[in-house]
Amino acid sequence: MATKTKRLAELSGEQLKEVLGLIKSADSVELKLTLPESTQRSAIDGLGLDPLDAQIRQVFFFDTPDLRLQQAGIAVRARRIQGRPGDTVVKLRPVVPDDLPEDLRRSMTVEVDAMPGGYVCSASMKEKVPNEDVLEGIRGERPLRKVFSKEQRSFYEAYAPQGLALDDLRILGPTFVLKLVVEPKELGRRLVVEGWLLPDGSRIVELSTKCVPAETFTAAIESRAYLEDLGLELTEDPHTKTKTTLEFFAGRMADEATQTPA
Repeated sequence: MATKTKRLAELSGEQLKEVLGLIKSADSVELKLTLPESTQRSAIDGLGLDPLDAQIRQVFFFDTPDLRLQQAGIAVRARRIQGRPGDTVVKLRPVVPDDLPEDLRRSMTVEVDAMPGGYVCSASMKEKVPNEDVLEGIRGERPLRKVFSKEQRSFYEAYAPQGLALDDLRILGPTFVLKLVVEPKELGRRLVVEGWLLPDGSRIVELSTKCVPAETFTAAIESRAYLEDLGLELTEDPHTKTKTTLEFFAGRMADEATQTPA
């Protein structure tokens, strides 16, 4: 299954109709912007963010060293979260909401992610889990499949490459994430800021806001105007958090494999 995000500028009239259909059938829409490093500091200052207010998260992805799940459009993730239970997610993208089996559709969230330059519709099944359960799975004290619910395991098995079990996956992580939520009075809606800190010292900063499908275009216009007033250039950035994080740790695995004596 292809995972390439479609570029809005390249869409035909029929494809634009498809976008509207996806939004109409989705449960929510998330507007996202990944900031290039050159604008991260100005954005943080403009939003008046204090890193001491951030919630700490520890994120683990699971895949093969050659990222077979990512290539199949599947993301498997677990998080430990400061001050609250952790969670696990199995996500599939891209999807067409009306094509999903009815029994699965009732137990998952379908969301359209819209960003400068494109969009993608995903279906995810999320469960809260104790942080200790996630830690036991990472340490090998609990089979990885046991960190995920029965429904999540069934969802995974229905779409994962044949023969690739959850317990066969490798750990890609951890990545430490700082999350802040602000509600600028000029914007009038919640804005989530996430800073993903990779082990090599690089970072990914993403701004996002969620809305119901009927508010998509109003939210997009208002958010764009607010962010442009901060001096941010809303251009496409290929360094999205999931893609960048997966490729970083897959590259590290490859480096370790070449350095291991035969």
